[in-house]
Amino acid sequence: MPQGKVTSVPDDGLTTRQRRRQAVFAVHTGPGKGKSTAAFGMALRAWSAGWPIGVFQFVKSEKWKVGEEAALKALGGLHQTPVTWHKMGEGWSWIQRAGSERDHAAEAAEGWAQIKRDLAAETFRFYVLDEFTYPMKWGWVDVEDVITTLRERPGTQHVVITGRDAHPDLVAAADLVTEMTKVKHPMDAGRKGQQGIEW
Repeated sequence: MPQGKVTSVPDDGLTTRQRRRQAVFAVHTGPGKGKSTAAFGMALRAWSAGWPIGVFQFVKSEKWKVGEEAALKALGGLHQTPVTWHKMGEGWSWIQRAGSERDHAAEAAEGWAQIKRDLAAETFRFYVLDEFTYPMKWGWVDVEDVITTLRERPGTQHVVITGRDAHPDLVAAADLVTEMTKVKHPMDAGRKGQQGIEW
């Protein structure tokens, strides 16, 4: 196991062991590919640790079949580590549907309300809030409410939020922030996404 070197030790009265067991709030943002993939990699580690996992996908259609969902649900059935998967909306950020009767803002707000209920009840130990930066960016979910809720969450519930354009206040509040930077992508050469790589 690699040993990380801390750059400073806070004067908070906690032991190294206590600090190591603190819940982590992570944000994966930026224009590059891999934000959700990295979050699901963290979920695999959480599964291996025996933690109940809650996945909340905010912008990917419930009709889309994503590989991470199939894999994590299969793993969730192998032993006492449940994986619960929620999809909200039908891909609002990528699909513009004229005349849609769905209220995507209301669905996003209800999705956030469910997460708040689960956090209060300590339903899961690890949460993936996939593409959750978009409902905040569009004003469907209040950024300060998210920050306050995550700051005050009970127990040791770990949360990772993914998506481009993370709000600066969200970035400031997180313990771990990774920005994915695009250097090169097959779409730049006119290639479409493909199974096994994008989903």
